[in-house]
Amino acid sequence: MASLALTTPLNIRCFRPLSAPKPRLPISLRHSPRPKPPTNTSHQPTLFLLPRRKLLTTAASASPAPPGAQPVWQGAAMKPLLATIATGVILWFIPAPGGVSRIAWQLLSIFLATIIGIISQPLPLGAVALLGLGACVLTKTLTFAAAFSAFGDPIPWLIALAFFFARGFIKTGLGNRIAYQFVSLYGSSSLGLGYSLVLSEALLAPAIPSVSARAGGIFLPLVKSLCAACGSNVGDGTERRLGAWLMLTCFQTSVISSSMFLTGMAANPLAANLTASTIGMQIGWVDWAKAAIVPGLVSLFVVPLVLYVMYPPTVKSSPDAPKLAREKLAAMGPMSKNEIIMAGTLVLTVGLWVLGGMLGVDSVSAAILGLSVLLITGVVTWKECLAESVAWDTLTWFAALIAMAEYLNKYGLISWFSQTVVKFVGGLGLSWQLSFAILVALYFYSHYFFASGAAHIGAMFTAFLSVATAMGTPPYLGACVLSFVSNLMGGLTHYGIGSAPVFYGAGYVPLGTWWGYGFIISIVNLLIWLGIGGIWWKAIGLC
Repeated sequence: MASLALTTPLNIRCFRPLSAPKPRLPISLRHSPRPKPPTNTSHQPTLFLLPRRKLLTTAASASPAPPGAQPVWQGAAMKPLLATIATGVILWFIPAPGGVSRIAWQLLSIFLATIIGIISQPLPLGAVALLGLGACVLTKTLTFAAAFSAFGDPIPWLIALAFFFARGFIKTGLGNRIAYQFVSLYGSSSLGLGYSLVLSEALLAPAIPSVSARAGGIFLPLVKSLCAACGSNVGDGTERRLGAWLMLTCFQTSVISSSMFLTGMAANPLAANLTASTIGMQIGWVDWAKAAIVPGLVSLFVVPLVLYVMYPPTVKSSPDAPKLAREKLAAMGPMSKNEIIMAGTLVLTVGLWVLGGMLGVDSVSAAILGLSVLLITGVVTWKECLAESVAWDTLTWFAALIAMAEYLNKYGLISWFSQTVVKFVGGLGLSWQLSFAILVALYFYSHYFFASGAAHIGAMFTAFLSVATAMGTPPYLGACVLSFVSNLMGGLTHYGIGSAPVFYGAGYVPLGTWWGYGFIISIVNLLIWLGIGGIWWKAIGLC
């Protein structure tokens, strides 16, 4: 396994205690003279675990800038910034197509410019999103209340709360304990470790209907602990040892497990309700699971393997890792008081996620209750929450995209797009099978314009199902397939489904890589679900 190779004494370091990532040296200081070693030796054990070049970099970061050094530019990267602005300006002055209001077209130009900025990153993601919202308000495309309306949406807050939970998970040592337990059982290979996490998440999917809660509250803390315990950290060049592949794998399989059960994602019941109102047929829990189980299991097996081949961890096996992990567990001793509190809080929160429907407690309320327990007991402090910059950055950019996408729908752009697609496909005169395949592809890849599965389903599901039925697609089959891909399409981007900003926000995978593999895996999933799934659906009489 990439991060667990223990064939030499040096690799035993992969099980060092969790610690904050080491600061990177500013560009202007990377060639400054090496200073004398610091007199304070309290941190020497941690530094000793780093390679020599990292030790020197860490020490040098504390030295003052040499006299006459040029100040480092702290502002935006100008070329990506100009490209972002140019995209918005050009689209702004292109005449709106017939049937599209001017204000809808203006919002689309700002939205697409913001997406270009998020991809090219002239500034951090949150800053780019804030500039996009500012443009909406300054041009009066959106009011201030509308532009910032999604900051009252529970999903971005649930994602931010997940990062606070992860802080407590790691700080208390509970993350280390569970990580070593996983390594002791499955750690002889990185692929085996990945499959163990994939299977665990899939087993929880039918019980926890919020993919954001599953990803952020349970698996992000666990995966971060595994990566850190195995020496794969953000910012020190070790991301590819384990973390990058594991984060991408856990994310891409989370959308698959969500698609396999009616209760796998919060928006799935909406698809079932729209099916009933559109074609008068019900998709029950058992019916959904029966239709999705075969293509879902195939995808859960194939997708990690594809990523393992195309984006592999750097070391793939470690036969000594389980033994060393058991030794580390023995050295940790019994659980500390804070570990017990953290574990109890996690059980409480997950229990409320599972039983929340019966108790009337939603996912974000359960997460706030759990965080309150951690704050009151001092397991996590508010100062530590404020220091979680990734949480606040993710909250900002995700809420901004949700708001813009929501108003694109309210301004009628999505409705116009759906009607245009429907007329185009209906006029091709193709067989229902080919027509339906085109409809599915258009429905799937239009998700680049959405930051929510529920918004996409609400805006386009009924129109696409109605046209598919009119062109001869068996109604129940059409409803099931559109319901399944309403989850799978979330894997395209870092904002398309609740688990996306959670795993992307960990920082292990560059944005371009995230989008690139999102597109590749989308093709893999569509081939599996429409190919193997089609054979299975015919066998069970769905078509």
